[in-house]
Amino acid sequence: MGYFSRSVIFHDLDTDNLPYEKVGKNEPVCIADEVPFEIPDTWEWVRFSAVIELQSGQDMTPDKYNSAKQGIPYLTGASNIENEKVIINRWTEYGKAFAYKGDLLITCKGTIGTMAILEENQVHIARQIMAIRSGNLIKIEYIQLVLETLVASLKAAAKSMIPGVSREDILSSLLPLPPYNEQSKIIAFFKSVTPFIDEYSKKESQLQNLNCVFPELLKKSILQEAVQGKLVPQDPADEPASVLLKRIRSEKEQLIKAGKIKRDKHESVIFRRDNSHYEKRGSEEVCIDEELPFDIPENWSWCRLSELCTKIGAGSTPTGGKAVYVSEGIKFIRSQNVYNDGLRLNDIAYITVETNSKKLGSIVQAKDILLNITGGSIGRCAIVPDDFDIANVNQHVMIIRLVDPAIRQWTHAILISEYIQNLIMDVQVGVSREGLSATKLMNFLIPLPPICEQNRVLDLCANISNRLSSL
Repeated sequence: MGYFSRSVIFHDLDTDNLPYEKVGKNEPVCIADEVPFEIPDTWEWVRFSAVIELQSGQDMTPDKYNSAKQGIPYLTGASNIENEKVIINRWTEYGKAFAYKGDLLITCKGTIGTMAILEENQVHIARQIMAIRSGNLIKIEYIQLVLETLVASLKAAAKSMIPGVSREDILSSLLPLPPYNEQSKIIAFFKSVTPFIDEYSKKESQLQNLNCVFPELLKKSILQEAVQGKLVPQDPADEPASVLLKRIRSEKEQLIKAGKIKRDKHESVIFRRDNSHYEKRGSEEVCIDEELPFDIPENWSWCRLSELCTKIGAGSTPTGGKAVYVSEGIKFIRSQNVYNDGLRLNDIAYITVETNSKKLGSIVQAKDILLNITGGSIGRCAIVPDDFDIANVNQHVMIIRLVDPAIRQWTHAILISEYIQNLIMDVQVGVSREGLSATKLMNFLIPLPPICEQNRVLDLCANISNRLSSL
């Protein structure tokens, strides 16, 4: 039965009133440091070994059990216990390690501490389970309540690569023993509050999940307010966005005349007239009020993304795929390198200078914006750093190059906003894999504020983001 089977715990009322333990013929030893808390005068501290019988399990070879319901149930471990109920899927005619109706089953190897009170008349248990049998002094339900408080410490004491609780771990544990009638009251109380505890656990889990996602949800909500002009007050002294757009058109025209870029075949100019928004496409003027997703302040302007850009285009994977990657050379950016908070180049691929020279149309420059346009990461978007040297991209990444790089932070904020992200999900193309075409992207409507207001909004968003990150 073990050392503690002959244990008697008592208080020495004549001296210090501390708990002592006498084991067999040994001298009593003070166990005050081991006793975890005070108990009522009518209670006693005992070792589990003094009040229970503990049956260990025994494994069986496959030829000794069956699934044809021949013999008695054979329980192998935690997979046979769910929600404090026993699940039976094996039987044996060679039972040796028995548990009986009313025994408390507890898993003791691998998954530790899963429990159930047995309702079957007799079962055979494997080594991953022990059966606890109580005497007349203690109710089995009370033992289960106490063991539930000890599971964490039993797990901590578990030894070996596969965690396991030994017989001695349980038998040597201290148990606060109330009078028999009081045990019934404790059991009844816990049964009455268990539904509330379960409900609280669900609510706590929901709260923890909310705490995890709340900062990101709040950031998205704030960003959506920002792109609609609702985050900061407008300043009448700011140069209107319409003037900024005229300047961008002028710079773009100069690049066209210099032969550096080609003229867009579907040039678009959006303007206001009679409290409505119109779009001029060639010689045609069309009212687009119904197309606009929300109202913006008076000194803001709507424009197509293409109007702000000198380039919108994706790359391609070199012939040969991964086989042409080299250990060093020109960085080759793929979708796994593009994140909203920037480029992550820890697993960057490389191509040769020669391969790069064959892909001049997809060379990445500093201050470009890169947007993932396919797959599970579609919509992720990064700004290329100002000090970036050179790279190329594959067909899953779109290059967005602005006429005026000064608005790249605002454009990036718009692209990762809920407004544009929803558009991306709505206009994907391709039957075999999700994808966003350059044509669709060019036509996205962009709300453009004055440059000074862009800076105020971005500064405030950064400040809020930093504070949320510290939560």
